[in-house]
Amino acid sequence: MDGRTDLRTFRALLSDEGQSLLAALEDAGPGRASRCAATADLWQSSPALVAAAEEQVRLRGRAAAYFGEFGPHMYFTPDLVELSSHLAVAEYKLDRVLHEIGVVLIDAMGLGSGADALVLSRSHHTTGVDADPPAVEIADANARAMRSPMLFPHHEDVTSYDSRSEAVFIDLMRRPGPDGSHDPESYGPSLSWALERVRTTGGGWIRLAPGLGPGVVPDPGRPDEAEWISYDGVSQELVLWWGLGEWGREAAVTVRKATLLPAGASLTARGLPEPVRASPGPLRVRAGPGRGRRGSGGRGRRGCRRRTPPRWRRPPHGRRAAVHALRDGVRGHGGAAVGRCREAADRLPRRAGGVRRHRGGRHRDADRRTRPVPAGALRAS
Repeated sequence: MDGRTDLRTFRALLSDEGQSLLAALEDAGPGRASRCAATADLWQSSPALVAAAEEQVRLRGRAAAYFGEFGPHMYFTPDLVELSSHLAVAEYKLDRVLHEIGVVLIDAMGLGSGADALVLSRSHHTTGVDADPPAVEIADANARAMRSPMLFPHHEDVTSYDSRSEAVFIDLMRRPGPDGSHDPESYGPSLSWALERVRTTGGGWIRLAPGLGPGVVPDPGRPDEAEWISYDGVSQELVLWWGLGEWGREAAVTVRKATLLPAGASLTARGLPEPVRASPGPLRVRAGPGRGRRGSGGRGRRGCRRRTPPRWRRPPHGRRAAVHALRDGVRGHGGAAVGRCREAADRLPRRAGGVRRHRGGRHRDADRRTRPVPAGALRAS
């Protein structure tokens, strides 16, 4: 939980006095004067409670974009709001659990934002395990707000918890490091521990940040599927799935999948090789603009050395195949079109040795400006 809201202050928010303060702040609106009037009586006696209530109202306004109608009744910290995915993402994963994994008892280790555990508890007996006492109490309060009676938050270290459920869900969504990168082994718990726990259980899934590269998961923990989920064009999370195929058996190849919500469209890649990067071209020297010109005396700008891009080569028989395909397509639409083109070509004015054409609004002889065209080349064969 965030350091600005400790466990004692959060419990005070759940009291009758805290609930009345939250209701008064929500009714007061965003204006500073109206909020000061709503909290004037409590500023002297409970300044920490007033600050926590104002923070909750602000976070609820931000979380409304993720949790919809449940947002104004839930409790958050700045980290929970920032690391939350849209509620539709959790509902999509619940649908996959129901139709592809088919379990009843689930352990949610590392509650994180709590959205996944709350949505899972709609249809599954879900035990939420977290080592942070405020996170456990927030999950319990949010379960009452979202009417999820089958979520049972439990305060215990996840690494020592004896899981007896059919599947396990582990939330490893974390903030990036100071340099903007992720190191899953520095998480608490680490990614290697999470892989071992899911593999021991036989089925489950791990929630990770979407910015992790494809080589983050080692081969010994190969999942059945790695799915990148986005909502409304924004990447939400990376989910590693186990138990989609034969239960308890390690997948030979990890399926990579991208899912776009709310449409529900997915793009799956199965065993595609990595793209081959072409080698750079030869090192060439490019002369300056004055070099080699008449009257410059060779005093041009010094040439610059640069690597040229790889040279594109036409595939063998590529032009001939394209021509034949075009010809066959025209023939497929009927031979009348070909006949009309040939008749129009025969009506062009002809000269000895060339064709007189209009280009740029002036008459130019093909003998002088273009390659001569034989008189019978455009006639029907």
